[in-house]
Amino acid sequence: MLEELMMLDGNILLWIQEYLRVEPLTIILSFITHLGDKGIIWIVISLLLLIRKDTRRAGVMSLISLALCFCITNLFLKNLFSRIRPYEVVNGLELLIERQKDFSFPSGHSASSFASAVVFYKTLPKRYGFIILGTAFIISLSRLYVGVHYPTDVIAGIMIGTITAIAVIMVQKRFFQSTLC
Repeated sequence: MLEELMMLDGNILLWIQEYLRVEPLTIILSFITHLGDKGIIWIVISLLLLIRKDTRRAGVMSLISLALCFCITNLFLKNLFSRIRPYEVVNGLELLIERQKDFSFPSGHSASSFASAVVFYKTLPKRYGFIILGTAFIISLSRLYVGVHYPTDVIAGIMIGTITAIAVIMVQKRFFQSTLC
């Protein structure tokens, strides 16, 4: 069963390479994928939200969610599973960006993107939330397009980021409703 899932993962990446990769999209998605490097876009947005009192709670919760996701994905799960990057093992898969220095599972870009985006979606006006969720989704999909993650890495990252964000929101509502910011 696990072997079949791994084969499906690799075949999806080869399908993306064969049928979706075109030069204009490659330029755009290579740029977009780097927006998620080290969670920097989400950290910057979170820090900017700290400036105004009416958005401070969203900024603080996003930073907490990002920190938790970093610990869960980068410090714990990546080392626990030690999954090799797809461009190392999927025959014929071409890498579009530089080689990554850590393991593949789960996707840290997807986890951090959804850790912040879900917080923003739940705490900011919906017109911003939809844009930010869309950005998180595109960053996550870009990781498949450039060949650095398997689909299951991205799905796991999205789930971890979403669950972390919801947990942070629930804890804040339950214990810190009146004291946070």
